[in-house]
Amino acid sequence: MGARPEQVPGSPSWLTETERARAARFAHEADRHSFVAAHLLVRLAAAAVLDVPAHTLTLLQHCDIHGPGHGRPYLKEHPELGVSLSHTRGYVAAAAGPGRVGVDTERVPDGPFDAGLAAQIAAPPDVTGNHDLIRLWTRKEALIKRGELSLDTVRSPVSWEGRHLLEWHVPPDILVAAVTDVRAGRVAL
Repeated sequence: MGARPEQVPGSPSWLTETERARAARFAHEADRHSFVAAHLLVRLAAAAVLDVPAHTLTLLQHCDIHGPGHGRPYLKEHPELGVSLSHTRGYVAAAAGPGRVGVDTERVPDGPFDAGLAAQIAAPPDVTGNHDLIRLWTRKEALIKRGELSLDTVRSPVSWEGRHLLEWHVPPDILVAAVTDVRAGRVAL
């Protein structure tokens, strides 16, 4: 699923205290709104898979370094269901399904090719424009969210065997990539 933040139904009351605290720390209202919308959208995506009301789902995250509210998300009620979310100012995306899932959304910046980013992610020589570079980064970030890559291993070459990739473009400048264990499709809100 993907949408503009203002299109995502639901209530901030669905969020946990930790999620509300994290949202409150955003300096810009647009970023706070995108964060909340992404956390609502992942519940809606999971609810569609599970056939349960979205407001009954508790999204949790825990990272050994940063504590609660960070790390790979999971549902308290259904920890076996893979869930992932992403937000950038003005657009949010979420994925839910069996196995591991990862989703990322990024803006394609105007301007010259970012050779520094290309070197950091080991972009092949045929990636020469920002669109292709951000497309590769979005794919690799989705793999990071699945737990298959890390920022330390993002330079590694990627085989797509055994994975399903779903990508879309949101005009004028947003790219989205979702990587799943099973064939996936976009679901409308």
